[in-house]
Amino acid sequence: MAGARGHVLPDRLAPDLKVWFVGTAAGPRSAAERAYYAHPGNRFWQALYQAKITPRLLAPHEYRLLLDLGVGLTDFCKVSWGVDSQIAREHFDIAGFTRKVKRLNPSALAFTSKAAASLWLGRPTGRIETGRQTRTHPVETAVFVLPSPSGLATSYWSIAPWRDLAVFLSTL
Repeated sequence: MAGARGHVLPDRLAPDLKVWFVGTAAGPRSAAERAYYAHPGNRFWQALYQAKITPRLLAPHEYRLLLDLGVGLTDFCKVSWGVDSQIAREHFDIAGFTRKVKRLNPSALAFTSKAAASLWLGRPTGRIETGRQTRTHPVETAVFVLPSPSGLATSYWSIAPWRDLAVFLSTL
């Protein structure tokens, strides 16, 4: 069940980062451990390493190290946690996210779920394909939609879009 309290996970953002990984909201395990992508079945940390976005496999509690690699972390919902469908729509701060993007100017946004991308791009989830998006919304930042690393999305998993993102990042 989704829970509400102050900021569940703090943004890990800074000006001019190479990429921000953007989720919908912290899952139950991440909220409990106060670390991004903390569930052992989540492939996020392994995907970063396999795609060569990080030089070594990091553990969830090491998420603070990503800023030094030009990588940021955030979610649309900062005040609740849980499975996406359990989170109240008013807890998603899309306008606040857009202001952060404009102010901090990342080179790329990498959505770790179609649900998160759908919220920001204003398109139904079923109309969003993984990979680099041809049209961005309302900023001039490269936008990638990645297969969710969640263990709940195993049937949709592919490392290929993560590797495509890594190739893009290597050109920056």
